Amino acid sequence: MAVCISLGALYWPKITHKLHSLAAAGSIDSSRGEATFPQLDTTNLHPTRQKIISLAKTEFEAQSAGTKFSQGVSEAWCADFVSWIMQQAGAPLKNPHTGGWRIPGTFTLREYYEADSRFKPAGSGYQPRPGDVAIYRNSPVFGDHTNIVLKNDSGVLTTVGGNEMNRIRVFINHDKRYDGLLGYGVLAE
Repeated sequence: MAVCISLGALYWPKITHKLHSLAAAGSIDSSRGEATFPQLDTTNLHPTRQKIISLAKTEFEAQSAGTKFSQGVSEAWCADFVSWIMQQAGAPLKNPHTGGWRIPGTFTLREYYEADSRFKPAGSGYQPRPGDVAIYRNSPVFGDHTNIVLKNDSGVLTTVGGNEMNRIRVFINHDKRYDGLLGYGVLAE
């Protein structure tokens, strides 16, 4: 009996969070996004940021299946996409639970950046840069999600993400709809 109560206490927050996310999913943006990858001037960016943008462009153009980024696991793959891009760019993440490079969920992704003192909460005044990772919870645009910042044009973010409408999508948030944005994972330089 104590084991059941302990497991229930452990998983109940995750279960209720998932139910709230599913309820919010009815309003998630379902547009195809941009047809082409944006032209970005990366000459003044750190080489790792340049590599992140280059890899994201290559994957956007290839439109590979999500299992490419998840080590063959069929699952929601937005965080897998971010993890794979970072690993390939030479800035691997480290899953705090497994020690591996792949972080398959937005909760754990946020935990990772917080533990490494590289999480900047939304509303903190931090202006995201190309290559930073945006993390969302119950967002009306994305639901529970993560993607990579390509451009910040006076608060209009252009992002690229995996598992957006089950594809790799470039999205320009012209309406500046950032409800549910938790913050940013910042690249260590």
